[in-house]
Amino acid sequence: MVTRPAPHIRDAFNLAAALRWQLIALAPCVAMALYNTGLQANLTLERLKLEVAPGWRGDVIQALGVGLDPLSFVAAVIHGALYFLPILITVGVTGAFWSWAFATARHRPPGQGLAVLVLLFALVLPPALPLWQAALGISFGLVVGREIFGGIGKNVLNPVLVGVAFLYVTYPAQMTIESSWVMVDAFSEPTYLSLGALQRPEALAWVATPWELSFLGLVPGAFGTTSTVACILGAGVLLYTRTASARVITGVLLGMVLTSILSNNLPGDAYFSLSFHWHLTLGSFAFGAVFLATDQTTSAMTDTGRWIYGFLIGALVVLFRVANGHHPDGVMFAILMGNIAAPLIDSLVVRANIRRRARRHVD
Repeated sequence: MVTRPAPHIRDAFNLAAALRWQLIALAPCVAMALYNTGLQANLTLERLKLEVAPGWRGDVIQALGVGLDPLSFVAAVIHGALYFLPILITVGVTGAFWSWAFATARHRPPGQGLAVLVLLFALVLPPALPLWQAALGISFGLVVGREIFGGIGKNVLNPVLVGVAFLYVTYPAQMTIESSWVMVDAFSEPTYLSLGALQRPEALAWVATPWELSFLGLVPGAFGTTSTVACILGAGVLLYTRTASARVITGVLLGMVLTSILSNNLPGDAYFSLSFHWHLTLGSFAFGAVFLATDQTTSAMTDTGRWIYGFLIGALVVLFRVANGHHPDGVMFAILMGNIAAPLIDSLVVRANIRRRARRHVD
């Protein structure tokens, strides 16, 4: 953003400060991305009784001498970093190029917010996604989702979600977690129950139920979206610094809980009977509610509108999940629908306030 000539109102909390707090809030998700990605990869290799990771990652791990023990924290983090860092660097370099290109064309300095956008986009990608597809996704999200509208603060849709939706539509097989989590050829069926499949009780000694594994984030999934605990920590930072709206997050939770209770009383397949505490931990619900639905540019602006906007997203998540078993997450598309509806929601709220005040004045 370009600062125009004076006068100005100086405030310690500005756009740069908000972006810094977002990066800090994302730190727990980044930590889980490194650890859980490596953990799931090492579990897969142990399940297949392989002693060496395939490709160049195996060469690096052998050179470092860290091994592939699923119970080793260091081994998991290093193996996870070998998946996450190439994706992050690819997305970062591609995003920086487009940001520079549009800034040069407009004769402006590059806008702020690229680091947060790049990190968010990398965290919602599956670990085995080809690098060229990651570059294509961030290009579409940044160019079509933000830059053609004029840059940060002027976009209608969340650019992260625009890029992810583009990849889901064009490369559904690679973006589906169940089919894209392929650390080894011909193996594509790990689940959160794979910890128990190893028949090593010490790996599960500190966890009681599969739901707790899902809550902690020790399940296959996108890089940074599996851990509800990490998202709660991030939410605490964002809410404490007032970087995110508590109304939006609470509205998303209420919409999800009430709609899931309603679906539990309807006839249908297993997704209809899924309890709200499972909806909370499965897929990218927590990550989307905390970091994506709260985007101040694309969410509702009025206080009442934020409640409605959040509730709509939470309800749509459950509806997408129970109505389409082939796409059991639905969070990203639910938030995009919320982005589209946000201006209408604000308009209706403002009109309702005007009519209410007009009646009060007449009375």
